Amino acid sequence: MSLIYVDAFSGVSGDMLLGALLDAGLAEQDLRRCLHGVAVSGYELVVGRETRKGLRATRAEVRLAHAEHHHRGLSDIVALIEAADLPARAAEWAKAVFSRLAEAEAKVHGSTPEEVHFHEVGAVDAIVDIVGTCAGLALLGVDRVVASPLPMGSGYVQAAHGRLPVPAPAVVELMRGVPIGECGEAGELTTPTGAAVLVALAASFGPMPAMVPRAVGYGAGAREGRHLPNVLRVVIGEPVEEGGDGAQTDAVWLLEANLDDATGETLGAATQALFEAGALDVWLTPATMKKGRPGVVLAALATENTLDDVENAIFAETTTFGVRRRRVDRTKLEREHVPVETPFGTVRIKVGRRAGRVVTALPEYDDCLRLAEEHGAAFRKVYEAARAAYGGKG
Repeated sequence: MSLIYVDAFSGVSGDMLLGALLDAGLAEQDLRRCLHGVAVSGYELVVGRETRKGLRATRAEVRLAHAEHHHRGLSDIVALIEAADLPARAAEWAKAVFSRLAEAEAKVHGSTPEEVHFHEVGAVDAIVDIVGTCAGLALLGVDRVVASPLPMGSGYVQAAHGRLPVPAPAVVELMRGVPIGECGEAGELTTPTGAAVLVALAASFGPMPAMVPRAVGYGAGAREGRHLPNVLRVVIGEPVEEGGDGAQTDAVWLLEANLDDATGETLGAATQALFEAGALDVWLTPATMKKGRPGVVLAALATENTLDDVENAIFAETTTFGVRRRRVDRTKLEREHVPVETPFGTVRIKVGRRAGRVVTALPEYDDCLRLAEEHGAAFRKVYEAARAAYGGKG
């Protein structure tokens, strides 16, 4: 697994992210090839080396051929991304970033994500920054993003709707539930574009995790900092698992809804629908609700790519008025399937290892159920036969 730590000690913007990735080893020709497939024009990407308070950094500047801003809706931008020749992960990440932006803008302006026109965020330079950053992460082989708390800054910024306070309203909305920081610098330190990328893609926010660095990059912002260099630092490397046991880690979304009026049949159907929507796991926990009513907490785990589908399934299959969501880190055993032969047929054994040692080995439920039905045997007989066949292998 490749990890990137985004150290936004002086703030973050889309161009700073793009510059930092180039500085860390992203090949400029590969980036330009990806951007060439995005059907936007009227800009020039200028890449150069600059110094901010003694720190050398890469500046990635999108220079527009004209001052006009293209006001695009979410569907327009999604269509641009899907039509581009991008790495699959990059396309999914870019769509996730713009979806989060649309949600934030809609909340601020009392609209819906589908009706939002992004103004600055939908302009050519922001599309280049976001798509370029997502493509750069994919090209660098990054699997996990962790970021520092984001400093907000102070003062005012000129936007399409007029003069707005810093942090901009969209940034405040994006930062709900995300730690923010302070660095003593004035001005707009974290832009909507920079915030959206990290809020959408970062597995967690906090101090630099234990890791073995293999590349470091600095991305320069447009201005000089008064007290700090106006640069963004990224550190790319391999995570060091606690105890060095080689366990795998990732981050997923935990979705929860309180239900006090659902029948057993409804809950069973909802559970099945969530799995079909892409949930990694679904479970029900008995709970006492308002006014002492008995109920359950419906919970599900989802990846970034299935988050919206699973959340939509919860609303469609239950009567809840709200779904809680939060990112959670998890540690996973290294997994593989080992086929074994039993008197009933072949059964796959799901083997979990930690530091190369087998921790658990369990027959696949679906295989055992299918063979039990085919042979008219009890499920437990097939299950035990598979466990016996696996024995001490591994």
